[in-house]
Amino acid sequence: MKLLLTSLLMFTFSCASFKAERVSNKDSDEKAMEITDKWVVEDSRRAVKEILNQMKNHKNFKRVMKGFRGQPKVFIAEVQNNTSEAYFPIGDLNEEFLYEVSAEGDFQLVDNQAREEILKEITYQNDGMVDPNQAKQIGKQLGADFLIFGSVNMDRKKRDGKTLKEYTVNMRLTNLETAGEVARMRTRINKFSNQKSYGW
Repeated sequence: MKLLLTSLLMFTFSCASFKAERVSNKDSDEKAMEITDKWVVEDSRRAVKEILNQMKNHKNFKRVMKGFRGQPKVFIAEVQNNTSEAYFPIGDLNEEFLYEVSAEGDFQLVDNQAREEILKEITYQNDGMVDPNQAKQIGKQLGADFLIFGSVNMDRKKRDGKTLKEYTVNMRLTNLETAGEVARMRTRINKFSNQKSYGW
């Protein structure tokens, strides 16, 4: 009987010590960054903001943009996952980059993902299914002035007895007409897990 009462008391105290806490998405990402070596949403946000900040402050970028007439049109290729992690959230990073470039409004985006669907729709319209006066014509799409492309790499290192993951995001802005490089940007994010494993 004493053993049963002791067990019940221990269970009650252990439950009382547990505290659930509701946090925002940003706070949860901040906490995740502290305890995991995996890439989280906040890492994508920070990397993109740093890349765009470097681009805007790049001397050659400023020089090229100063002499450019009108709003430059840019084609953004998908950032490539060159890490050894098959589940690296490269889609999240690409979407974050597109969102921030669009939100800043410095460039007119050439919609890469919609091109195939646009071609299908224009072909359909010109197959006699749509009033010829309303059908859109091929050959009037935007031609990009610049191309942005890049990759993410990851290197494992040992530091102070811990395994460190160093992620490097490399991006380039290139003039499509001349193939001349306008700017090259790079940012690094270091991740490590401080969790310990326990046996039962």
